[in-house]
Amino acid sequence: MTTEKNSKKIKENPQVTARKEKLAALLSVGVNPYPNNFKPEQTLAQVTDTYGQEEDVDKLDAALVKCVGRVMLHRHFGKLTFATLMDESGRLQVAVQRDHIGADLYRDVFRKVEVGDWLGVEGSLFLTKTGELTIRVNKFQILAKSVRPLPEKFHGLEDVETRYRQRYVDLIVNPDVRELFRTRSKIIRLIREFMENRGFLEVETPMMHPIPGGAVAQPFVTHHNALDRDLYLRIAPELYLKRLIVGGFERVFEINRNFRNEGLSTRHNPEFTMMEFYQAFADYKDLMDMTEALITHVVCEIHNGELVVEHQGRKIDFSSPWQRLTIGESLVKFAGADAAQMTDRAYLLAFAEEKGVKIDKDWDDGVLLLELFENLVEEDLIQPTFIIDYPVSVSPLSRRSDANPDITERFELFVGGWEIANAFSELNDPADQAGRFKKQVESKEAGDLEAMHFDDDYIQALEYGMPPTAGEGIGIDRLIMLLTDSAAIRDVLLFPQLRSVAKV
Repeated sequence: MTTEKNSKKIKENPQVTARKEKLAALLSVGVNPYPNNFKPEQTLAQVTDTYGQEEDVDKLDAALVKCVGRVMLHRHFGKLTFATLMDESGRLQVAVQRDHIGADLYRDVFRKVEVGDWLGVEGSLFLTKTGELTIRVNKFQILAKSVRPLPEKFHGLEDVETRYRQRYVDLIVNPDVRELFRTRSKIIRLIREFMENRGFLEVETPMMHPIPGGAVAQPFVTHHNALDRDLYLRIAPELYLKRLIVGGFERVFEINRNFRNEGLSTRHNPEFTMMEFYQAFADYKDLMDMTEALITHVVCEIHNGELVVEHQGRKIDFSSPWQRLTIGESLVKFAGADAAQMTDRAYLLAFAEEKGVKIDKDWDDGVLLLELFENLVEEDLIQPTFIIDYPVSVSPLSRRSDANPDITERFELFVGGWEIANAFSELNDPADQAGRFKKQVESKEAGDLEAMHFDDDYIQALEYGMPPTAGEGIGIDRLIMLLTDSAAIRDVLLFPQLRSVAKV
């Protein structure tokens, strides 16, 4: 606990103290430093676009503009001050002359303006000797006084941890970051438009679940006081979306947050964005084709028709067709396994030992295969690759293959060494689903915190009849990372979760 005595020892930043003194000085002469009565008539970019090529002095002088912006730079020359304003659209220089606005106003008010303050300005336009378009200020108004200085001019905010913790400052001083989040918004819009153009209905399902389900993950738990019951932040919307398929909606999708109580890493944040969608009368092969079309479309739109994208120094080619491999085939191709012995348990155990992969000998063959894949292959899947036909034991919601009951009609998409999507032909046999839920419950009782619960209501929904269906989840954050050359998931989240900072 911070005592009053200790708090007095913490000295305020001298720049903050000086700014607060200027704030007090403005108040003393009757200036409201936080008004809300100035309405801009043009953005800074609109002024530049309209008059940036104009050279006729008379036309510029006759053009009256009314703009707002944050002061990013100012230079005093006695009776004249040049300042650079920035709004969401861009930057533009303004010039304030003492003799033009009045000596008292210039001294008592304008000279109290600093980098970081928001200004409203009115005036005409002119070109400086260097040809820079500039607003000659006739009137100005302080709209918000900044009592904290921005990071050192020209250097921006470079400390990564500070950038994440103070994203608002990061956005002010780093234009590339603002552009990244505009790109994020565009990617989500493109995905939404693609889905709607294919006849999918966007829906919203609960984020608090009485029973967590739809994925193998550890949930966050909360308590609802009025109901006096525990609820779980959703780990996936899957079981609710499939209830809608039962109810008669044949194509549905949702873009929203999921929550998983897992560790932090460059690819994991406990709160993340996914799109899940379900299509009746389709199978996992249909969704592979659709996924390839969707992501190719987004890549083209974001990269101006180019399908080769650079991510962290590696080139990723999204051109069709994307390769499709079973887990066994991927182990042969990328880890040197013997194709003829992929169903031989003794061989797989020996292969794991040879490769230094730690395994539990009590695992079934499906879990063993998946562990080998995740350790020996996954990171090498740089080019878009569908890994298909997962074992039943690691796919509790997937439909069994009619040709081979030991595998499911499931795929995962890997790009850049990351899992981007997970999809399968849905299990719609209520008896089979109930049996798999029971096995998950047994795993949970044995200590697996990520195993699924038994969802009676979902089984009941299936008993009303769910048509043949395929469904998929796409990790939006990881896709955005790939398309914006971002190294960590925190780069593409406005406010990522971070570890607590120790308080002094």
